[in-house]
Amino acid sequence: MTDLNQLIIKFDHEKNFKDDDFYVSKSNKNIFNLLNNWPKWEKNFLNVVGDKYSGKTHLINIFIKKFKGIKFNAKSLSDEDLAKVKVYENIILENLNEKINEKLIYSLFNIIDIDNKFIIVTSDKPIVDINFSLIDLRSRTKNFIIQKIEKPDDDLMFALILKNLSDRQISIDKKLINFIIKRIDRSYSNIFNFIYKIDELSLKMSKPIDFKMIKEVLGE
Repeated sequence: MTDLNQLIIKFDHEKNFKDDDFYVSKSNKNIFNLLNNWPKWEKNFLNVVGDKYSGKTHLINIFIKKFKGIKFNAKSLSDEDLAKVKVYENIILENLNEKINEKLIYSLFNIIDIDNKFIIVTSDKPIVDINFSLIDLRSRTKNFIIQKIEKPDDDLMFALILKNLSDRQISIDKKLINFIIKRIDRSYSNIFNFIYKIDELSLKMSKPIDFKMIKEVLGE
């Protein structure tokens, strides 16, 4: 298993992103490289697709630190927000789904196109698969580069488990992490739910994590 330190890769070695370490693996390497290659994109419209806890917001925050921009939540986008985008080159729209003001979103996309700005939209599923009512908005979604964060591979799962337990001041043997990886469902939500439950159980029992505790949380 890859050592955790080898998974910490920063956008720019000349800048200190120590607080924004991001774990790069086969699961997220493509989107990581694409964001780092801004503005040399095929299109100005980018859709970052990934499950909950897959690191979409983490990536976006690092991108904004390096390249600057303004971020909005799709659900709460307002007319006042549209007025703010004029002074920014990079616009981030997070958590896009069907429960939004479609006319506002369409107006935002038009501004991006007319002013030759860049937009990154994050969503749980590809923007072209979101069932918008507005025909013009559905047409606009075809302008996007679709980049998906894949399900976590072993290296990324190892890093996520080790890092999140370490953040909780919990030490764990590497063989236990490998044991978890072989048995847990391969999704970001399951990983973080497991970490929460094992932390709770460890505190409740006032003992280090062991095989028995892991099996109990996994329901074995």
